[in-house]
Amino acid sequence: MKKLTAAVVISLLFLLAITACSSNKDDDYNANPFSEEEHAHNRTAEVPEGLMEAANAKYMEGSHVKIKANHMKGMNGAEATVLSAYDTTAYVVSYMPTTGGDKVENHKWVIQEEINDSGKDELAPGTKVTLEADHMPGMKGAKATIEKAEKATVYMVDYTPTTGGKKVTNHKWLTENELEAD
Repeated sequence: MKKLTAAVVISLLFLLAITACSSNKDDDYNANPFSEEEHAHNRTAEVPEGLMEAANAKYMEGSHVKIKANHMKGMNGAEATVLSAYDTTAYVVSYMPTTGGDKVENHKWVIQEEINDSGKDELAPGTKVTLEADHMPGMKGAKATIEKAEKATVYMVDYTPTTGGKKVTNHKWLTENELEAD
């Protein structure tokens, strides 16, 4: 019986050690549960009608920048190239994907021009909207709630994830405070 108890204790300690030593590859990625492939649904350079180019963007087209945001795996610390910049209102939204699955909480960013019938005025937190953004599967046409609104210059960028893999093209959107000069 003593040998059996010792074997069980040793087995449990071994399992505990393995669990404690495992790494969480998502440490830099807490805002969005989607993988790069899922987020890469729509990578066109097309922008919504009526979106105005930024009058005084800090980073101009072609600028090399470093990303300071963790919307997706491998984004934080990635080197990027600015493709374009626009002045708008950026929103953090929570929504139920039209494709089913779990609710997406606090997705950054959807812009004013990507919200159905949003008008020109900033939408208040708690406002229920329908998304026209097509950044990820199940986003376009989804019912959403505005969590936060921010007047911002938003950027479309190309970047190479710090985790390796394919270059991400036409990523929409990063705000100015999520970028720094490279």
